[in-house]
Amino acid sequence: MSDILKPSRRAFLRGSAAAAAGLTAAGAARASGPDPLITETQDWAIYFGEGVDATPYGLPIQYEADVVRRNVEWLTADTTSSINFTPIHALDGTITPQGCAFERHHSGAIELRKEDYRLMINGLVDTPLVFTYADLERFPRENHVYFCECAANTGMEWAGAQLNGAQFTHGMIHNMEYTGVSLRTLLTEAGLDAAGDLSDKWVYVEGADASSNGRSIPMDKALDDVLVAFKANGEALRKEHGYPVRLVVPGWEGNMWVKWLRRVEVMDGPVESREETSKYTDTLADGTSRKWTWVMDAKSVVTSPSPQSPITHGAGPLVITGLAWSGHGAITRVDVSKDGGKTWETARLAKPGEKMALTRFYLDTEWNGEDMLLQSRAMDETGYVQPTKAQLREVRGENSIYHNNCIQTWHVKPNGEAENVEVS
Repeated sequence: MSDILKPSRRAFLRGSAAAAAGLTAAGAARASGPDPLITETQDWAIYFGEGVDATPYGLPIQYEADVVRRNVEWLTADTTSSINFTPIHALDGTITPQGCAFERHHSGAIELRKEDYRLMINGLVDTPLVFTYADLERFPRENHVYFCECAANTGMEWAGAQLNGAQFTHGMIHNMEYTGVSLRTLLTEAGLDAAGDLSDKWVYVEGADASSNGRSIPMDKALDDVLVAFKANGEALRKEHGYPVRLVVPGWEGNMWVKWLRRVEVMDGPVESREETSKYTDTLADGTSRKWTWVMDAKSVVTSPSPQSPITHGAGPLVITGLAWSGHGAITRVDVSKDGGKTWETARLAKPGEKMALTRFYLDTEWNGEDMLLQSRAMDETGYVQPTKAQLREVRGENSIYHNNCIQTWHVKPNGEAENVEVS
């Protein structure tokens, strides 16, 4: 038989299951009679729909109204200094719609007009400069897809399984195409001769909101790939993402991606601000904390099946999917385990991994209704392998919050429901 005529594995399974159980392998019911959705004319085929001006800015259809960001009410005292979570369990591909991308605010999202925007470059520069929004638009632009992950993503899971949903355990992340001007271009415009030897220099970046969120960045990173961005996914930044201008610091923790960017100061050393001393540091077992752990290490999570995305089609072919990422570079491989890490299967990457961007993985498998302990394990181009929680605890104990990139486990039950459990 020629290859063209050979039945595919999936087609064979469909036929076998249908013959044995009256169901196709994909879970669709074998027709037992006329289906009115096929045989009868439906309203949508009789009446006019909405005109082209019904929604001048397009919105999701009402049937997808549950695909929204969500907050955890008990997490913070007030939503003005809080976070909500990307519904990663309900998305596919890798690009996060701006309307679904998580928010993190220290004093609330502010209203700042383009016309009122100013960015100052000062400190150890030859010529201190102030840029308007219109000024920034005149510099050569770059487009890059990067993930932004809050350092506290998965932080509540240090002490054990806490939150029942991928959106809540891993949803402090988004992946968008950013458009802007490289910070290197603006620093070069101001001139760096006055700074002398750049190997030991830093920049301090600060936001325009009431919290004055500021972070110190080593000069080598500032001159590498940091972007002063004013567009995301082709449109203006949303207010909650720093409109009109934010900083993009590829691969590094989200707190450094300063929103409403107003100042970049070239300095001899780091500022040691609140956000890089009392916060965003890693507390060890002995009570001391290590700082300057900016890079988000390789990490992954199965997004479906998961607690918010249970199996509803019954036994048969099952697509296990999830996301992987690394602040050190591109994801090269993701393995999936259905038995809590005893055995592993290599997943299929939707496309080759890209540096500091989310990678979608799929494992096309069969499920016969048995219990599963689903895990994923990411590897990046440096050879780094995502650790278990036990391996992280060996180094950092259980007092930590930030930079938790451990392997996540979902217990999938015979009825298709899933829950967050710890298998470390």
